Amino acid sequence: MKSIQRRLSLGLLSVLLVAGLVVAPTSLWLFELGLQRYLEDGLHADSESLLVALVRTPHGLKLDERRLSPAYQRPFSGHYFCVDFADQHWRSRSLWDQDLPIVEKAGLHANLQLGPEGQMLLVLRSDYRRLGQSISISVAQDYTPVRRKFQLMQRVGLGIGLAALIVILLLQRVTVRRALRPLENARKQIAQLQQGRRSQLDTQVPLELEPLVSQVNRLLAHTEGSLKRSRDALGNLGHALKTPLAVLLSLASSAELAAHPHLRQTLREQLEQIQQRLERELGRARLAGDTLPGAAFDCDTELPVLFSTLRMIHGEHLQLSHEVPSGLQLPWDREDLLELLGNLLDNACKWADAQVRLSIVEVSAGYRLGIEDDGPGIPPQSRAAVFSRGTRLDEQTRGHGLGLGIVRDIVEAWGGDLRLSSSPLGGLLVTVDVPRR
Repeated sequence: MKSIQRRLSLGLLSVLLVAGLVVAPTSLWLFELGLQRYLEDGLHADSESLLVALVRTPHGLKLDERRLSPAYQRPFSGHYFCVDFADQHWRSRSLWDQDLPIVEKAGLHANLQLGPEGQMLLVLRSDYRRLGQSISISVAQDYTPVRRKFQLMQRVGLGIGLAALIVILLLQRVTVRRALRPLENARKQIAQLQQGRRSQLDTQVPLELEPLVSQVNRLLAHTEGSLKRSRDALGNLGHALKTPLAVLLSLASSAELAAHPHLRQTLREQLEQIQQRLERELGRARLAGDTLPGAAFDCDTELPVLFSTLRMIHGEHLQLSHEVPSGLQLPWDREDLLELLGNLLDNACKWADAQVRLSIVEVSAGYRLGIEDDGPGIPPQSRAAVFSRGTRLDEQTRGHGLGLGIVRDIVEAWGGDLRLSSSPLGGLLVTVDVPRR
């Protein structure tokens, strides 16, 4: 979700920056152009006023100063003019000892500088024909104050634009976060599905997500139904085959085959291998339950029942104890954990003298399960052979009882680690490290 928010924020920022880099200069240029056109209208009016102020006298054309604006009389007032016709050249007193910049053609000319004052002039040259004379009138206005205010407005506008950009990005971030909140909730619910804390997604979602949630819920229901049917079928198959196998094993040990000891031994070995392989493959197939998490394993609820069953099987003389944090729930399939702990604890009870202990602790990488007893244990030189390539757990250390390969298969399916070591109680310690889901 964060990457989506980041991409949307970067995308909006890029669009706004590109738009700003295009629109802002264009808008400023158009505004300045419009301002110059507005000032040009005033300069046109001044130019026509000067034209009207030209009168004919017995000594030729003369400029009637009574019709001139007082601004043309004050030195460097910011308003100037220059009149040229024939061999005459008149200029306003406001120019003092300066001359207007020469412009070659009629029209408006901007950013022309006047003398030592450094004024930026806006000059309009207009050509007329009056009283039989060709007259060129140039009027100018100091553009510096207007330009300064315009530049101040540019800076203020830039500040406002940046502030607006920040506000828009913040609002966009809040809007995107709110819009993506249903997706984030769906992600959390899927994580809860994986942990066995729920069985379906909530259907109270925005209209756009309803098809997705409906499809996921239908898939969950279908997978759960298929898984239940598969488990039931596997259980029925196991029960159906165990009885015929037991009968065949009994017949293989009967007196009728006493005259054929080699045949009886071979038949018994083959039937035992079939039985072991059947139990192993049925157990392996059960691990398909990991595709859809079932109920989580509640230690406070499940362990007392499991320990009570073990006492009934192995007798009350055994001291069964566990060290498990109160309220701990392990985020794995309940059936798989019962299978794993049941097998390991059952084997520990078979070979314990008086004491079996279970410990479950949470570590940085996940959880650590320890099952230990005070029995004879496994010699260190035999432990390495347990995990040698091509060797099954149920074929190692004859008579010790670690004969269920399903334990190793469950741990491998979870991406965990299974180790054997000596227990402080004197027997075997089986340590199972499983990563956090």
